[in-house]
Order: sequence, then structure tokens, then C-alpha cells
Amino acid sequence: MRIALDAMGGDFGASPNIDGAIAALKDNPDLQVTLVGDPPTLDPLIAKSGYSGGRLHLYPAEGWVEMGEKPIEALRSKPKCSITVCWQLMATQQVDAVVSAGHTGAVVAAGLRTRLFLKGVKRPGIAVALPTTKGKTVLMDVGANPGARPEHLVQYGVMGSIYSREMFGVDRPSVGLMNIGSEDGKGTDVVRESHSLFSQSVFKDRFLGNVEGRDLYTGAADVVICEGFVGNVLLKAAEGLAEMMLKTVAAEVLGALNAEKALAMQAFHNLAKRFEYHEAGGAPLLGVDGISIICHGSSTSRSIQNALRLATTLKARRLNEQIIDELSREPSTSMV
Repeated sequence: MRIALDAMGGDFGASPNIDGAIAALKDNPDLQVTLVGDPPTLDPLIAKSGYSGGRLHLYPAEGWVEMGEKPIEALRSKPKCSITVCWQLMATQQVDAVVSAGHTGAVVAAGLRTRLFLKGVKRPGIAVALPTTKGKTVLMDVGANPGARPEHLVQYGVMGSIYSREMFGVDRPSVGLMNIGSEDGKGTDVVRESHSLFSQSVFKDRFLGNVEGRDLYTGAADVVICEGFVGNVLLKAAEGLAEMMLKTVAAEVLGALNAEKALAMQAFHNLAKRFEYHEAGGAPLLGVDGISIICHGSSTSRSIQNALRLATTLKARRLNEQIIDELSREPSTSMV
């Protein structure tokens, strides 16, 4: 497995990327990681790490996209920046996957510019797995395609279902369409037309209809589909709420305990792990010809290690081959 890692991406510079890559290499003898970035920055950090096990390579790039930059403008002004070079390496089949904790918009935009789509895919989408009372719910799309059309959403249903089945063992994932109400006639024109297409899709027997935001964490559906704008707002709100609730409840409960405090702290630590993005590593951009994992900007070395592991798992599970096969049987793929 060959992975291009955007070594310049993330809020904390190159160090977490290098440390995460080295940890992943030690964990997987079949892995090769190409660090893409600025050699004068990366060389001293690699030397300082003391890693000498091989399979860690450096590919030069010129600059990177800062978090505050506009993605399209940055990619135009920096044609050889780290994330663009990563995608070019995958487009020329020099690597099998791209992993980045850099600017999400830039990661997606650089990928879209390559037109490196799987056969039949009209727009790639980002899938995340959210914890529920029943297990995991896959939410898609959470930011890649804010202006989705109905046929895009149906394709997300196909791809999200495959992801749920292969990663979480759900044999026949149920699919819900995010809306402001459960009634069929609710929502925008795009959502109403999407509902009609879902009802005629290859998984129409598993389509539950509309679901509401409050259903997301009850496990009402194994896969929940929405436009990228809606999904990104949902995801960011969920991250903030989870952090606030965990801190508030921990402070209230732990502050009232004495002898049981150590046990309670361990319980809260175990609970927090269910919500931490560090554990997942990143979210896959499904629908591209190759594998792309988008990590949180504040990723640690553990996040990067887990993201590299996720990329390897998706390759082994042959997700892309399954997406091509199932989309070929989906009527909406013939629409313009």
C-alpha cells in the first residue's frame, strides 16, 4: 500500500504528520508513505525522529494551502503546493491513496480538478461515521458538494451503504434522507425530488424516507444522506455539542465524587473515545479513483496513524470496485 501524505497539512505543522507516518509504518510492514512537502522543513524533522526503517520517502512540493486561504485561489497561485502534488501522484498511479489534515476545501478542490472520479460517479462526497445508541450512522455528504443535485444524493446513498456494510458490518444498511420533517412533501425542491429518486433506487426496499436532525444519534437509519452544506453544519454542531456536554457532565459528576473518582474518570475517558475524531483518523472522500482520507485540522500523530490505517483498510475491502458495480445498476446514474 502506497500513500501520499500531505506533510504540510494541519494546524500543528509537519511534526504530527511525520510522527503519525512513522507509527503507521512500524505497525504495517506492507505500508509505504511518501511525505509531500517542503524538504528544508521536513528533512531536519525526519532526521530528528531517528527513523531508519525505510519505506518513508520525501517528495518535494512548493508551498501549501493555509487554513485561512480561499481554496481555488490558493491552488491557482500555488500550482505545485503539497496537496496538489499528492493528487498528481495518485492520478499518475505512483501512490494508491492521499491523506491530508490540510484545508478541507483545498483537498476536495484539488481532487475535483484532477477529475479522478470512479466510473459512473458524478460528484464525490465525504462520509463520516457518527456514534449512536445503536452503533454507527454514516452521514454523507459533510462538505464536498454543497450544491448537490438529486442524482448526486442517490449516489451518496449507494456509496454510504457500501461504506456502512464494509466498515461496520451492517448487512443491509437502511437509508434516510435528512429533512426538516418526516412527511414526504417536506423540504426544498432538491430534497423532494431526491425522495422520489430514492423511492425508485436499487435500495428502495431499505429507504426509510425522511429523517430529522434529532434522529441522527438514535440510530434511526444506518446511513443518512444530505447536501454538503447541511452535512457540514450538522457535523460542526455535533463536534461542539459533544465537547461541551462531555466537559460539563465530567465537571459536575467528578466534582461530586470522592472514592469513586478514579473509576468515573476512566468511564468518561472511555465515553470520550467514542466521540473523538482522533480515533477515526479521518473521513473518506468516496467516489474518487483511488482513496482519499480527509483529516481534522487539529489532527495529532495518533489521528494521522489511524487515517493511514483507514486508507489501507478501504483498499483491502475493495470499496471502489463495489461502488462501480452497484452504481452500474442504479437508474439515476444515467441522468445528466
